[in-house]
Amino acid sequence: MSTNNVVDVEAEAADMCCASCGIAAVDNINLMDCDSCDLVRYCSDKCQQEHRPQHGEICKERAAELRDEILFRQPESTHLGDCPICCLPLPIEMNGSSWYTCCSTMVCDGCAYANRLRQLRQRLPSVCPFCRHPVRTTDEDHKNDLKRAAANDPAALYNIGSKHHDEGDYEVAFEYWTKSAEFGNVIAHYELSGLYHKGNGVEKDLEKEIYHLEEAAIAGDPRARFRLGYIEVRGERFDRAVKHLIIAANLGHDNSIQMLKSCYTSGAASKEDFAAALRAHQAAVDATKSPQRDAAEALKKFRHRSSKRLVEMLEY
Repeated sequence: MSTNNVVDVEAEAADMCCASCGIAAVDNINLMDCDSCDLVRYCSDKCQQEHRPQHGEICKERAAELRDEILFRQPESTHLGDCPICCLPLPIEMNGSSWYTCCSTMVCDGCAYANRLRQLRQRLPSVCPFCRHPVRTTDEDHKNDLKRAAANDPAALYNIGSKHHDEGDYEVAFEYWTKSAEFGNVIAHYELSGLYHKGNGVEKDLEKEIYHLEEAAIAGDPRARFRLGYIEVRGERFDRAVKHLIIAANLGHDNSIQMLKSCYTSGAASKEDFAAALRAHQAAVDATKSPQRDAAEALKKFRHRSSKRLVEMLEY
């Protein structure tokens, strides 16, 4: 038998025995994996506690490796996903989409623009472009959020937290965002990282800030990925920074491709990686474009110019 086969047999045998007391897995004894790594198994919590001094350092290293495997995996799409109407990826920038509380759905501005144009042409009442429910007032939206929050709707919890945050009530915002994050809201994780970074409503905590950034990044938020890349650059861990920036750039994040360019200029990123990221970034940006979205953006810019000109006239 070769050396490799002997090692494999020994590893398989060890996997079938408690790492602390050595008892084998039989019909009436079920072994459980270590809480943090996949290296050893135990027959009881007591055995796990007793074995911790010998296993602790190796466990931490393996747990970090497993975390990195998840962290540096390229997501198929951003945390926002696709517009439910046109099925194109939603723009990364939040001002390119609108949130409708009636159905807890985010719709791109292009589809909202097309829906509004149809209503004007056919003289129809204003309704949600997705569920066709009549558009609510701000007060009605808030009441609906409160109702949904009572049922632990993560989007509603996030919205209420955002309202308190805008009012400067950071502690209450922290409570709502924490609960929203627990129920899987990715944006809540990102916002919590900001609270820990600035110390708003909580004490500054870099470890917790990074934890929430990582959770958001794993779920596909390129803004969180960019922040992690920036933190790694400041810590001079350029190999990890480049990995973060490439993943975010592949999702179409503009700031990440710019920082990756700086890494390439300084020699921290290879020419091949930078070129591949450039192509992927452009493809991701192009995938979010449509004639309706371009028209909506043009209308938005026109309104901005018009309001700015009106203010200048009034001031004059």
